[in-house]
Amino acid sequence: MLTRADPGPAVVVCNSCRHSGDAQVDTGGVRGGARLVAALRDAKAADPRYAGIAVQEMACLFACQDFCTVHLRAPGKIAYVLGRFVAGDAAARAILDYAVHYAASEFGRVPFSLWPEGVKGHFITRTPPPGYVAE
Repeated sequence: MLTRADPGPAVVVCNSCRHSGDAQVDTGGVRGGARLVAALRDAKAADPRYAGIAVQEMACLFACQDFCTVHLRAPGKIAYVLGRFVAGDAAARAILDYAVHYAASEFGRVPFSLWPEGVKGHFITRTPPPGYVAE
């Protein structure tokens, strides 16, 4: 049930997410999460700033009400779940831009002034790393 993945900074994408609360697949039969995975991988390949961020995918993050969901994680840092994205280039760049600041942060806290506009309002949860709680 579990597959080993790079333990470094990563955006884990729900590849089975809907496009919206109402639309599961687009006219081509592709789910929103699969489209977001593709957009993230394309953005990562096109910009060397994103080289240190892994794009990983898995089926269902159990955040179905919030569709197009990602989990941002790194060792020893607070993790975040973000959702309600429109799968595409703009969302992918905003997520990866935030992930770069996140990876560079000491504990996973990124100053609000550095948040890309495209992630504001998309945070769902934050969770502490194993063995810690956040202040």
